Amino acid sequence: MTGQRRFLLDVAPLRRDRDFRWLWSGQAISGIGNQVTRVALPFQVYVLTGSTLAIGALTFFQLVPILLFALGAGSLADAVDRRRLLLVTQTGLAVCSLALAGLALGGEAPVPALFAVAFVAAGLGAVDQPTRASTIPRLVPTERLSAAIALNQLNFQMASIVGPAVGGLLIATVGLAGAYVADVVSFVASFVALVAIRPLPPMRDAARPGLAAIAEGLRFARQRRAILGSFVIDLDAMIFGMPTSLFPVLALDVFKTGAAGFGLLAAAPAAGAFLGALLSGWVTAVTRTGRAVVAAVVGWGLAITAFGLVTFSFPLALAFLAAAGAADVFSAVFRSTLVQLETPDGLRGRIMSIHGLVVTSGPRLGDIEAAGVAALVGPQAAVVSGGVLCLLGVVAVVRSFPELARHTIGRPGSVAAG
Repeated sequence: MTGQRRFLLDVAPLRRDRDFRWLWSGQAISGIGNQVTRVALPFQVYVLTGSTLAIGALTFFQLVPILLFALGAGSLADAVDRRRLLLVTQTGLAVCSLALAGLALGGEAPVPALFAVAFVAAGLGAVDQPTRASTIPRLVPTERLSAAIALNQLNFQMASIVGPAVGGLLIATVGLAGAYVADVVSFVASFVALVAIRPLPPMRDAARPGLAAIAEGLRFARQRRAILGSFVIDLDAMIFGMPTSLFPVLALDVFKTGAAGFGLLAAAPAAGAFLGALLSGWVTAVTRTGRAVVAAVVGWGLAITAFGLVTFSFPLALAFLAAAGAADVFSAVFRSTLVQLETPDGLRGRIMSIHGLVVTSGPRLGDIEAAGVAALVGPQAAVVSGGVLCLLGVVAVVRSFPELARHTIGRPGSVAAG
C-alpha cells in the first residue's frame, strides 16, 4: 500500500462485506433525508411562533425521550433480531415524517402536534441508534471494524453537510410539506437495504429486556474501566470544549462577520470532520486505541483553545475549528472501536445505548456550560477557558482511568480489571 493510500479512507468494508455495504448505502440516502427534517422542523416551529424559546422547547421535547428510553432500547436490541427491530424503527420514523408532511399540508400546523411527533420520532431514534451501532460488528470482521466505523462517520458528516443544504433548498422551492415528503421517500433506501441483509438474531443466552438487563449493562460499563474512561473523556471534551452556543455572539460581536460568518462557524467543524473521515485510512493500523483516544481529545482541546485565541483572524479561527472537527471524528472512531471490541455481542445494544446517551447529552451540557461562563467572563474567555479545562480534564481522566490509555486491540478484556 502506498503512503498516499494509507491515509485515504479505507473502503475495504464496502468492497468486501456485502451486508455492511447494503446498510451503509441505505443510511447514506436516508441520513440525508433525516437531516432535511432536522432543518425543516425547527424552521417551521420558528415561523409559526416567532420565538427562539419555542425552538428550545422543541429541543427539550426531543431530548427527554432519548434520556427516558435509550437504556431500555439497548436491552431490547440485545434480546431481539436487530434487523427486524431496525425495520420497525425505520417504519415508525417514516410514519412520523409522513405525519409532519400532513400537518404542513394542512396549513398552520398546531405547535403541540409538532412537538408530539418530534417526541415520538426522538423515542424511535433512541431505539434505532444503539441497534444500528451494535449491528456493525456482526457485519464486518474485527480487522475491518475501525474502517467500518470511519465509513459510518463519513456517512454521518456527509449527511450533516448535504442534508441541511438540500433542506433549505426544498423549503424555498417546494415548501415544508415537500421537504418532509422528500424525507419519507428517502426511507425507501433504508428499507431496501434492511430487507437485503441477513437476519441478525440475538445470542442464545440473551437476557430478557427489562430493568435487570439494564442493570447488567450498567454494571458491565462500570467494571470495564477502559470503556467507562472512554465515556468520561468524551464528556470532558464536550462539556468544557464545545462552544457551539457561542457561535452567534462570536460572529456578531467578536469577529464582526454577521449571519454569513455564523454559518461558516457552524459549518467549519463538520467540514473538518468530513475531511478527517476521508483521511482516516491510517486508523486501521492503530492498535493502541486508548492512547489514540487520549491524543485525539488533546488535539480537540488544543484546537478549541487556539480558536479562542485567534479572534484577530477569522480564516485562522475557521481553520482551528476545522482541525477540532477532524480531531473529534478520530476520537469517535477510536472510542467506538474500543467500546465495540471490549463488549460481547449480547451486551452491545445496552453498552451502545449508554454510549449514545453520552454522545447526545455531552454537547448539550457543553452549550449550557459555555453560555453560562460567557455570561460571566465574555465569549472569548469562555472558549479559551473551556479548551484549557478540557486539557486539564484529560490529565484527570488518564490518572483516574489508566486502563483507558493502556487499552490495546488484540487484548480484549486485558485492561478491564484495573
